[in-house]
Amino acid sequence: EVHLVESGGGWVQAGGSLRLSCAASGFTFDDYAIGWFRQAPGQEREGFSCIDSREGSTYYASSLKGRFTISSDNANTTVYLQMSAMKPEDTAVYYCAADRYCSELLPYRPYYDLAYWGKGTLVTVSS
Repeated sequence: EVHLVESGGGWVQAGGSLRLSCAASGFTFDDYAIGWFRQAPGQEREGFSCIDSREGSTYYASSLKGRFTISSDNANTTVYLQMSAMKPEDTAVYYCAADRYCSELLPYRPYYDLAYWGKGTLVTVSS
């Protein structure tokens, strides 16, 4: 059975940092790209970062580049999202998802069924 489990969410003050984890199991991790998405209250889900360890490539939304860093530990089938200099507008439920390529993960398209999704972890940034 496939599982993507996000963890590491919580409350942080503006300017602080958090590291999210996306632990994967039940599929061949090395054959997939992993993306991070978020959905703020009342807003649409957005995809903002992706990693494809086969290519050693990473992608970021331009608005977040420099504050967020994605990385992958293939041995432990886990992808991380290091978030720094956080802002109240980063408050959202953060999800990870897997599909064959980053081009399938990003940008997020609600009509496109990605292979696997996690259930999300809530991040709250207070001002």
